[in-house]
Amino acid sequence: MKEATPAVSLPHKIVVLLKGYPRLSETFIAQELRGLERAGLELVLVSLRRPTDKKRHPVHDEIKAPVFYLPEYLHEEPLRVLRGLFKSLRAPGFGAAFRQFLKDLPRDFSRNRFRRFGQAAVLVGEFPEAGGWLHAHFIHTPASVANYAARMLALPFSVSAHAKDIWTSKDWELADKLTIADWAVTCTKSGHAHLQTLAGPHRDRVHLSYHGLDLDRFPPLETGEHAPPAGCDCAHPAEAAASGNARPLRDGADPQDPVTIISVGRAVPKKGYDVLLKALARLPADLHWRFVHAGDGGERAKLQKLADELGIAQRITWLGAVDQKDVLAAYRRSDIFALACRITPDGDRDGLPNVLVEAASQQLACVATDISGIPELFENEENGLLVPSEDVDAFSRALERAIRDPALRHRLGAAAEAKVRRSFDHHTSIAQLKALFEAGARR
Repeated sequence: MKEATPAVSLPHKIVVLLKGYPRLSETFIAQELRGLERAGLELVLVSLRRPTDKKRHPVHDEIKAPVFYLPEYLHEEPLRVLRGLFKSLRAPGFGAAFRQFLKDLPRDFSRNRFRRFGQAAVLVGEFPEAGGWLHAHFIHTPASVANYAARMLALPFSVSAHAKDIWTSKDWELADKLTIADWAVTCTKSGHAHLQTLAGPHRDRVHLSYHGLDLDRFPPLETGEHAPPAGCDCAHPAEAAASGNARPLRDGADPQDPVTIISVGRAVPKKGYDVLLKALARLPADLHWRFVHAGDGGERAKLQKLADELGIAQRITWLGAVDQKDVLAAYRRSDIFALACRITPDGDRDGLPNVLVEAASQQLACVATDISGIPELFENEENGLLVPSEDVDAFSRALERAIRDPALRHRLGAAAEAKVRRSFDHHTSIAQLKALFEAGARR
């Protein structure tokens, strides 16, 4: 990205369009919103869906921006939709937006297409006072609403693209949005290259910007700070301190002191938790380990059944939805982080899962698959262990190595933490975004 020109204050509020807010699984978005506020930008949040999570992260309570919710389903608030359509008819760019809708409709004749146009009309009819810029998080449905609304209002529009939204969307739709967007950012090299190709002559509008991590919320793990696993009073912090390692030197040999493997993520197919469970089941019988999963998701019951069938259910703790403070505590009680990401048949995949950056910040040795943006953080054998996706045996062998060799874990974890603190500080991404917004304001 080019060097930022001198900062200017924005004369308007940035209206940020989100698919759902707040969401426990989208900490990286909340972190970004708070970072932009701290950088002096004034935001208004507009969500297509109301929250379904029962918990919130502390950062959600720190965000000062007001939040407004559009009708999730048009038939639930028909009068509001009609008012929005009536007001949007007088918008300067309604004709351009409607022509785009008619162009999109034959290519995607669905209820969702009508819903996005209706939501855009409601947004235009109730547009926040002094709002002068639309920014969408995710280039699929939120960007569709933002695209129509920006055309109606003749306002600039930008988008943050992430993972699923890139790889499960039709190329024609992505290309159309990139044509009108003032700029776009995405968080992996593979996503960046794909969007640049689709943007064609507008490829210079697409920028690579890693989310990074708010390292103030993930301070370094100090020697002797590590807590034993839940239900275990047998850790050896003195031994670890003597070696310079912040974690006990467990090697899976002591049944009273098992190695703790943790994973954080939604129980959905792209996370590959079925592969991870099968890999755990194939570990040698002489190894003593326990597995902790934090996160919710539609496949958790199915995974719990699989664990029972594999005979490992008694070694697993399912924490469910957990806020960021408890996630940090869980990282510090663990020895290894594992995530077996995959690309699903419909193209869905992760970008660079933020939980891997979080785990690395706590000097956890990470075992993961070599897809998407994961190799942009980890180099195999240098600061993590990477294996091919879907390879249960390879994942099991990597876990076994990490369990048996605490010195390897320490070396990998220390190198991973150093890279995170050197290259994945979220202040860098906030500065990049602020520069893009300011450049847009000058234009």
